[in-house]
Amino acid sequence: MSLMIQDNFQHILRVLNTNIDGTRKIAYALTAIKGCGRRFAHIVCKKADVDVQKRAGELSAEEIERIVTILQNPRQFKIP
Repeated sequence: MSLMIQDNFQHILRVLNTNIDGTRKIAYALTAIKGCGRRFAHIVCKKADVDVQKRAGELSAEEIERIVTILQNPRQFKIP
């Protein structure tokens, strides 16, 4: 299985002072952030309307910004 790399693909993302591997799927890439497990990462992706099957490097700046705001204020988005 090979990875189709687009022109705007980012290999490493910087989110909340953590380096995230761009080749991993976004739900599992978010688990690199301290305090963010698999279940929480899936909920964050669903609340941010981000496809869980997308790779982290394929996300647009707008999608990353939505994920960051949900991670910083989960109660505001009704995540316990």
